[in-house]
This record gives sequence, C-alpha cells and structure tokens, in this order.
Amino acid sequence: MVREGVLTNPDVDVVFGLHISSQTPVGHINYRSGGIMAAVNSFTIDVKGKQTHGARPWSGVDPIVVSAQIINGLQTIISRQTELTKEAAVISVGIIQAGVRSNIIPEDAYMEGTIRTLDTEMQSILFEQMHRTVEHIAKSMGAEAELTINDGYPITYNDPDLTAMMAPTLVRTAGSEKTHVINAITGAEDFSFFQREIPGLYFFIGGMPADMDPADAAPHHTPDFYIEEEGMKTGVRALANLTIDYMLMNR
Repeated sequence: MVREGVLTNPDVDVVFGLHISSQTPVGHINYRSGGIMAAVNSFTIDVKGKQTHGARPWSGVDPIVVSAQIINGLQTIISRQTELTKEAAVISVGIIQAGVRSNIIPEDAYMEGTIRTLDTEMQSILFEQMHRTVEHIAKSMGAEAELTINDGYPITYNDPDLTAMMAPTLVRTAGSEKTHVINAITGAEDFSFFQREIPGLYFFIGGMPADMDPADAAPHHTPDFYIEEEGMKTGVRALANLTIDYMLMNR
C-alpha cells in the first residue's frame, strides 16, 4: 500500500491505528510511546545429514538430533547472549519436519520459526549469532545446515511527540482509570510500514468481558479466543476523537 502511494496525493500527516485485545477489559485503552510491538522475521533452516538404518545410527549423520541441538542452541542465544534488560527478544521454532519411517534415519530435516525484536541493533546482532550457532552446531556433528532469515515487518514505533500530544485524547475517551501505559508486546503489526514513513500512534482497546477473570481470557490465535464486540465502541470513539483533536490542534 505504501509503494502504491496510499500516503500521498493527498499527503498524509499522521496515522492512527488500533488493535482489540482479548485479555484487556472492555472500555480500557493501552498504549506506550516508542516501540509498542516487535519487528518480526521468519526463518528457515535446512539440515543435511546422511541417511542410514535406524538400527545403525553410527553409519550416518542424524539430522533430527542435529536439529534438536540447533533448537537448544538458538534458545541459549536468548537466555545467555542477548541483553534482555535493554529490550525483549524471542526466537521460536514452530515447524520441524523430517523422516518417513520409524526405522530410517533421514537424509534431511527442515525447520521454520519466527524472530521478534524491539531494537534494530539487537536485531542485527541476533541474526549474526543465529548464523554462527546454526552453522557451527551442524558442523560439529558432521552435518551441514543453512539458515535463511526472511524480510519481515519493522518495529511498530509510536512517535514520541505525537504520542505525547494525543495521549490526553485517549484519556478523555476511556477515562484516566481505564487508560494505561504498557510494556512493549512481542507481537508484530504491518501498521509499522506506515509508521516508518510518517509519525504514527498505535494502541490497544479491550475486548474481554467485564465479568471475566483475566486468567480465563484466552490469547489471540488460539481455539478459545473470544472478543466481546461491545469493546469496539471504545475503538470507534478513540479514532474519531484522535482525528478531530489532531485537526483542531493543527489547523
């Protein structure tokens, strides 16, 4: 959309966006200045071993065992090599595929995963560490492994000046007791492509029923996910108020 000119002709000064949250009570608004959601990059790992009979593992190179060691190695990047007091970071493997029979050690293994970062410098360091970890673990076990990190979404970054200007509007919409400054979230959002071009403010509205225990509220992308649509009224009021107040302050 950005490449197609959605922010030009006419030129767009600022952009506002929101996301409903199943774990925030209806009527509440959550926001923060700076990075509110993480950058996301997907990755794939191809592990090349040597096929052999499952009864004679010493005559081959087991890519499944290599993959298991690589997964553990990736987690130590986060737990032992990443400055997590600066910003959060996540490496998660979501897919691993290998093998066709119980008594055959396969030739290959394949993995896919996701990387979440909230700092561009940390992101670059993480990428370097991942390449080193994947390649060296595989080599130490007599295998080969190729890591591919794909382009993803940048950090969802709330412009500090715009956020400071418009925060009173959020408070007026939901009330001071229902407007909260939150920590950054390791989810990601393609709204970030707009914010990379112009100042933007992205925030969350509540969708959890008022009588629900937060411990029982299922997160997004799960089978038990539930949203109380009443919460959308807060979102409509917030976006309308942000638009009108910004126009009045900059006329």
